[in-house]
Amino acid sequence: MMLVSEEKPGIGGEPLLGQKIKPKCTIYPQGDGSNVPSWVAFDKQVLSFDAYLEEEVPDKSQTNYRIRYYKIYYYPEDDTIQVNEPEVKNSGLPQGTSIQRHRITLPPPDEDQFYTVYHFNVGTEVVFYGRIFKIYDCDTFTRNFLRKLGVKVNPPVQRPEDPYIKIRREILDHVEPLRPYESLDTRKKFLQYHGKILRFFCLWDDSVSMLGDRRELILHYYLCDDTIEIKELLPDNSGRDLNKMFLRRSKLPKLGKVDQEFYKDCDLSLGVTINVWGRKVLLYDCDEFTKSYYKSKYGIENFTSVSCKPPSPPPKIERKFPPYNGFGSEEDSLLNCIDLKPTPHQKNFKKFMEKHSYGSENSILRFLAKLDTEKYADLDRIFVISYYLADGTISVFEPTENNSGLTGGMFLKRSRVKKPGQRVFKRELPEYLKAEEFYIGITVNVNGYLFRLLNADEYTLKYMEQNVDKYPFSDLERSLQKVKQEESRSRELKQVFRAADCKHTKMVDYNTFRDIVMTFTHGNLSEQESLTIARHYRVPEETRPDGDFLLALAQEKFKKNFFENFDRLIYACGYEDREKKNVLPTKDIKRLCKSFRLPLTNDLLESLLSRFENSEKQIDYKSFFSTLDWRKNPMPELQAQEYLKERCEDVWLGMSSPIPAKNIDYLTFLKDTFGLEEE
Repeated sequence: MMLVSEEKPGIGGEPLLGQKIKPKCTIYPQGDGSNVPSWVAFDKQVLSFDAYLEEEVPDKSQTNYRIRYYKIYYYPEDDTIQVNEPEVKNSGLPQGTSIQRHRITLPPPDEDQFYTVYHFNVGTEVVFYGRIFKIYDCDTFTRNFLRKLGVKVNPPVQRPEDPYIKIRREILDHVEPLRPYESLDTRKKFLQYHGKILRFFCLWDDSVSMLGDRRELILHYYLCDDTIEIKELLPDNSGRDLNKMFLRRSKLPKLGKVDQEFYKDCDLSLGVTINVWGRKVLLYDCDEFTKSYYKSKYGIENFTSVSCKPPSPPPKIERKFPPYNGFGSEEDSLLNCIDLKPTPHQKNFKKFMEKHSYGSENSILRFLAKLDTEKYADLDRIFVISYYLADGTISVFEPTENNSGLTGGMFLKRSRVKKPGQRVFKRELPEYLKAEEFYIGITVNVNGYLFRLLNADEYTLKYMEQNVDKYPFSDLERSLQKVKQEESRSRELKQVFRAADCKHTKMVDYNTFRDIVMTFTHGNLSEQESLTIARHYRVPEETRPDGDFLLALAQEKFKKNFFENFDRLIYACGYEDREKKNVLPTKDIKRLCKSFRLPLTNDLLESLLSRFENSEKQIDYKSFFSTLDWRKNPMPELQAQEYLKERCEDVWLGMSSPIPAKNIDYLTFLKDTFGLEEE
């Protein structure tokens, strides 16, 4: 039902300028000829007015009254009103919805009527339940709505300021809080920069203080929470604790500031010195991510690292030692000059452990030598020179020869031998003979005695061929290259070899091969090089030992280890022989020997098995183990090697003859060197 207003077209009876006024109109504007209800026409439309209220304060110690600001919402669809008080921080008053939405009656004596839209205008007062609200402004929609109703809207009125808020603001401007009153939301920053760290390389130069030095550091700046962590780069064997943490992760304050401030990313750059709890730390370099971060955020382009090289140390004063006085060794005398409490000379323990072989012939270079002298009595004397790779010592031994008139034995005890031509009493340590100075054909001066090296044992020759960088004369390619220089006479060389091979065996003996090659190269080939070529093209000899010797050697092993379980072995083989053929495969016999732990080496056991193996690779186990039984079928004992009466470690091993190879395959040599094929 639409209510009809009085004859007054607006509040105060004053019409709007240029507006057509109907003599009778409804409360709400309607379209011409429209019968739409008001609650449908004005659905979701709200008029908003800004108002304030003067409220008396019971406690008058500061102010007599308070000014409180409100929002008055008027709903045209049903004439309801709602009053809200905006929230003001730290006001100390209950705020929010002051009057809930409903129709409000007019103050007495018109309490039988309700507030309508015509009761609201800028600069007017409304009374809600005894409280006077003074309207000082409205929004644009409200202003346009009232104008369409024919209401002349007054201009905005300046609202008064709350005296309590003014006093409080003045107090806060002069007093800073001890802690922030509102918490900072750092979640966005944490999610944006989580895992992103700025990395600076730093230096703390503490060399000016006593026992101080230069410390290399790495600074990590965590962008998610502006914390700093510093780690120390400890060099190897620095003597410091293993804890590399120089500063635990935390915010680093700027010392010396009246106001407490912390280091930020804007405070860090190359060449800057920061104060880390009293320690001056210089930032001299950074990683690529740090450079890209500062380039994108601060526009920095120059990232030249700061040079922080330590000052050049003063020149060391050369320490001069007195010359050797002849007492003890040169090393011991030098240690007496270095320390007040002399210590024994320390040998090269690593080299000793690598080269020492605990009594075997390995790691010992043995050479067969003769004295290079004009004395007739010493021309035929043969010596064995041993060079120990573990400590560089040399020993010389002379084998005893019957009816020679010479006693033989130890010629030089194991010791280091100095190179000739050195002064005895000097400050520097003497030089000793090295292993590289020993090879076939060279003359070596050992304490004034000249020894010409004629030959070497198998281990020595293999050692020199495996270390051609130290022994270039044992390099096969280099030796053949010298022979290839005479390629124009290759046909002549082939005819000489054919003439020497009378029986057409395609091989010559070592001495013939050596003489032909040495003559062909006109002396350009050394003894060691000719021997290297001969060893490479030598004809392999049959070195298979005799069967009786193998059986005697095996029975000697059984005797020393008191092994007599041959009957049990035969019984175990009979158990394996299901078909009772008295033979078993060789691999089964070998497996049983291993299970019974026969005191034989793998090579000796393989040789014995091959002796008794038939064409089908089977062995008559009864005959095999009965033959090995040293009690039932004893073999003649091995002849013991006749040792010298003198006790000496340096016994010549493995060289019964000075000839390193018996026969040489000259045709293969000519084919590899000159490409000559057999005709």
